[in-house]
Amino acid sequence: MNRWTTRGVIFSALFAGIMIALSYFKIALPISTVPVTLQTLAVMLAGSVLGARYGMLAVLIVVGLCAAGFPVLGGSGGIAMLSGYTAGYILSWPFAALLIGLFAQRIGGKHIFVKLLTVNFVFGALFVYPGGVWWLAHSMGIGSLGQALTAGMWPFLPGDLLKSVLCAAVVTAVWKVYPIERILRSGRNSWSEEEGSGVQY
Repeated sequence: MNRWTTRGVIFSALFAGIMIALSYFKIALPISTVPVTLQTLAVMLAGSVLGARYGMLAVLIVVGLCAAGFPVLGGSGGIAMLSGYTAGYILSWPFAALLIGLFAQRIGGKHIFVKLLTVNFVFGALFVYPGGVWWLAHSMGIGSLGQALTAGMWPFLPGDLLKSVLCAAVVTAVWKVYPIERILRSGRNSWSEEEGSGVQY
């Protein structure tokens, strides 16, 4: 297993700061107590740009600071934040960044943008919802699955798709000048050997 690098840890701290900054962007929805935020975009970017290890670390830094009481999630923090109605989403983010990073490290060949979009939507959005919706329903006493999905998932899917598109576009451009190997200091396997070892955009 590769060692932790100073560069990787520094980038993790940088992306933690980006996530904190993006958490202040909120749009309240009349049909849900869960606001639209850009925190999930930060999770997607962290996993895609930093890879599994450092992407997860970036998100864990933010969650840890929140647990310690620092107002790092939209101006709020503390254990109450990690046990409130959005806790299921928040506690899923480190694992989402991990999974995004695992796949990002192996993306190669053609159609980089499409692969990044797919990985980020599946693991940055869809993966987060089961735990998030379940805890939302539990903490708010919502008895109907339909009501829980309406309150905690359906209204957010279009925005999640847009975030995935934006993340894929940004990361595709970033990789052209700063490949993920420069952070990992190791080669990455191609997602599909049949597509060749060259990265084509």
